[in-house]
Amino acid sequence: MGESPDFISDLPQSIIENILTRLSIRDAIRTSVLSSKWRYKWSTLTDLVFDEKCVSPANDRCVVETSLVRFITGVLLLHQGPIHKFQLSTSFLQCRPDIDQWLLFLSRNGIKELVLELGEGEFRVPSCLFNCLKLTRLELCHCEFDPPQYFKGFSSLKSLNLHQILVAPEVIESLISGCPLLEFLSLSYFDSLVLSISAPNLMYLYLDGEFKDIFLENTPKLVAISVSMYMHEDVTDFEQSSDYNLVKFLGGVPLLEKLVGYIYFTKYLSIGDDPGRLPITYIHLKTIELYQVSFEDANEILVLLRLVTHSPNLKELKVSASPIQLFPLEEEGFDLFERDYFDYKLPSLETVKMTDVSGIRNELEFIRFLLGTSPVLETVVVSSSLIDKEAKMDMVIELLRYPRVSPRAQFLFLQD
Repeated sequence: MGESPDFISDLPQSIIENILTRLSIRDAIRTSVLSSKWRYKWSTLTDLVFDEKCVSPANDRCVVETSLVRFITGVLLLHQGPIHKFQLSTSFLQCRPDIDQWLLFLSRNGIKELVLELGEGEFRVPSCLFNCLKLTRLELCHCEFDPPQYFKGFSSLKSLNLHQILVAPEVIESLISGCPLLEFLSLSYFDSLVLSISAPNLMYLYLDGEFKDIFLENTPKLVAISVSMYMHEDVTDFEQSSDYNLVKFLGGVPLLEKLVGYIYFTKYLSIGDDPGRLPITYIHLKTIELYQVSFEDANEILVLLRLVTHSPNLKELKVSASPIQLFPLEEEGFDLFERDYFDYKLPSLETVKMTDVSGIRNELEFIRFLLGTSPVLETVVVSSSLIDKEAKMDMVIELLRYPRVSPRAQFLFLQD
């Protein structure tokens, strides 16, 4: 009988490449045993992703570290052709000189995407990284970032993610402005940072940290913003100015489609002198999510009203209320809802979700305002932070009495 046909060796090159790209680097290398034709097929992979799963597990940290270094070094030595993506995600390698050698090798092989997610340590990014001028994506975690003086930026970079990086504020600003094609920017775990962002092609912005002040100087193409801001003690942690932060931060983003603000973001936006109507209308804004809004603070309520009433195509609104004071004083007689806000219409608003509602007057008045100005409203989801069942029932009864301009508007009350 003749030999069985070797179908796996005769597969088209495009199918072999497709198979290899779907495997982990460890399993891709194991395909070498399939046949002589497969032996070095893996060595032309352009995307290399390494983590602890590349080596056998062991209780001894040093054993895993040594095995991982040998594995990565071996892969790079046997690799043929360009490497477009290199990703290293491990807590075992922090300050190894081997990483410097790998990055030097990558800088000479046309690297386009570089992801270094290292454990907490003192790894300093080597100067050869700043010679990788073909980079389109850069993610760094737990590193010290100090570019040489000759460095002017990454001219091809489109995505930048810096997480818990030791870097001077002016270096961040210079880096951002030196990446003219930048579309995605994520900065997290920075302390007491005053930041100016100039990025004319930026579309997606994610900020998470103790930012004292933020200036969006030149970001006309932003479509999505997500911000988490932290404070040690009180609002004085933020920079104080007569300039209205809502205008300063969101006054130059006409294409904005989604806005998400966590923790103290609404508090930050409320600082400064309210100019009345905003100088901008967010005609593309479809989704607003604001968390821990203080309905005991008239300025924060005003921010919420300004955003909602200047977004004529808003479809989805999510708001969580911050906890009320332990022993709240008599509520101030805010007249925010007695002004001309009921003359506004929210013609596209379909879904509202209010969480952690405690039943104070301003929360209920805000819901009443939404019901009275949203002609296509379909669903109002409410969850309460009240523990007392009787108080919660009283709140539900009052909400159900409010008039609704939309005949389809329905309440959905959730149990916490």
